[in-house]
Amino acid sequence: MVKTSLPKWVKTRYELLWAEFGDKEFNMDDIEKVLKEKDVEKQNMQGVPVLISELKNAGWLSVKLDPEDSRKRIYNLKSFDQVMGEAFHKISRGDLNAILKKAADLIRTRVDYKFILILLFLKRISDKWELEFEKAYKEAIKDGFPEKDAKKEAKNESYHDFVIPEEYLWDNIRKDVNKLPENFSKGLKTLAEKNPELKDILDTTDFIQFTTNRENAEILRQLVELFSEKKLHEVSADVLGDAYEWILSYFAPQKAKEGEVYTSREVIQLLIEMLDPKPTSTIYDPACGSGGMLITAHQYVENEYSRKDADKLGLYGQEYNHKTLAFAKMNHYIHDIRNNHLMLGDTLLYPKFKDEDNVTQFDMVIANPPWNQDGYDENVVKKGDFWKKRFTYGFATKQSADWIWIQHMLASAKNKKGKVGVVIDNGCLFRGGAEKIIRTSVIDDDLIECVILLPEKLFYNTGAPGAIMILNKGKEEKRKGKILFINATNEYGQHPEVRKLNILAAENIGKIVDAYKEYEDNDGFSRSVDLDEIKENEYNLNVSLYVFPEEEIEDIDIKKEWEEYLGIKQDSEKLEKEVIDIIKTIH
Repeated sequence: MVKTSLPKWVKTRYELLWAEFGDKEFNMDDIEKVLKEKDVEKQNMQGVPVLISELKNAGWLSVKLDPEDSRKRIYNLKSFDQVMGEAFHKISRGDLNAILKKAADLIRTRVDYKFILILLFLKRISDKWELEFEKAYKEAIKDGFPEKDAKKEAKNESYHDFVIPEEYLWDNIRKDVNKLPENFSKGLKTLAEKNPELKDILDTTDFIQFTTNRENAEILRQLVELFSEKKLHEVSADVLGDAYEWILSYFAPQKAKEGEVYTSREVIQLLIEMLDPKPTSTIYDPACGSGGMLITAHQYVENEYSRKDADKLGLYGQEYNHKTLAFAKMNHYIHDIRNNHLMLGDTLLYPKFKDEDNVTQFDMVIANPPWNQDGYDENVVKKGDFWKKRFTYGFATKQSADWIWIQHMLASAKNKKGKVGVVIDNGCLFRGGAEKIIRTSVIDDDLIECVILLPEKLFYNTGAPGAIMILNKGKEEKRKGKILFINATNEYGQHPEVRKLNILAAENIGKIVDAYKEYEDNDGFSRSVDLDEIKENEYNLNVSLYVFPEEEIEDIDIKKEWEEYLGIKQDSEKLEKEVIDIIKTIH
């Protein structure tokens, strides 16, 4: 395993040898000559063989036989960048996943999984600080700084994402196993003070309280040892981000029982592909949760265009729960997404993205808001900001805020071109009363472009099928006066890890997206319906009312089936006779 740090006396000699040979080959005599010329060995009694052993064991020196004399060796130094690369790129997606699976097995249901997330985050920023320091130190040495001044320069805040005092780097925190809780707590407090943008993230975890239980103290020790196995300096954001998402999805079934909502990434992928964001788009999620929708939008633009284009996106999110928001911020950092604006607050009452006289409007508004959220009836929402401009179609009942969320999202979409993509409870498509009044007006204004009935068992917190609704303030001419219904109830596969769940496979997503783009009829799957027909059905948007999957009719060979029946009957009669004969012999 490559070591990223060397004893001072070894590092001094490495730098002398690198200045002399670079990446060229040399032998033992060459080493002795250089060190003798520099008068180094008089300053330290460590001999050349020990130096070679140290460099070789640390992974900074490669060795091979001398082709002219097998008793001798040829040496070749590795550059600083090569060493860093081998050390920090060493960890693969499989390596990281293996560590996280061990961590997940370790805590099981006994400990909040968020301790894994915070440790992963702390390890990442600590390792990255060390890499930033080494690079800055190397540049300072090149620029002629003395070693002491070079180290001081490399600690300058301008070279680092975050300010981390050296005593709170990961390896220093973990030195004293008996003081892990205290050291982590002090480290979190100090990091929050020196990096105000991390305060919300770091305030979510109390290691001292966590380890008042002796069993938890041991779990913390083992978790720290697990995360110490590999360096996370330059693990790609994709690999690290996928690992973070894996933790969220792994514990989603457990957390669903406690009321947390986790939207499967396949449902999000479907929604984003349908909306097809472009570079420079502004995208807003008013119920952003752990930030997955905004991350998927960023990844989509990066894959379709480039990373540079993805970084031009404006990503905006608001979340009510401060702990959930903290992990959304962490999630975005782990994915190396910085062009985001994530805010805390009750979106329906106090939207944080606003202008002087209204909420801010975006190119796209996406969300999976809480289904059938209660407590937002007329008396409540009228206490909120800009309620007259947001809830123009009316007020819902206290039992369900589905259409309150949809109205807020519509108000937050740009006029004449803004799009809304919302994952909703299927019931809001056809329920009566106050919801029907709102739905009627939205349909009359021709704002709904597509409604998709999803397969059942896609969500961790409910077996209900759910639906996706696409609303568009700038419909194409051929889509005006119509709504496309897609019945995707049969578009699923078996979840690879959770037996009771289904999943949208890539081919399922592709089929749905193609149907939306083509906006044409496909028997048993999709149908473009005139608004007049929907009005005749009393503004009912129940997908199965307009399109229903055709059941495959199996051709039956009557003669063959009859012959099989007679054969079964004959075997049965023969077996019955044998049983009767056996009974007679017994008696």
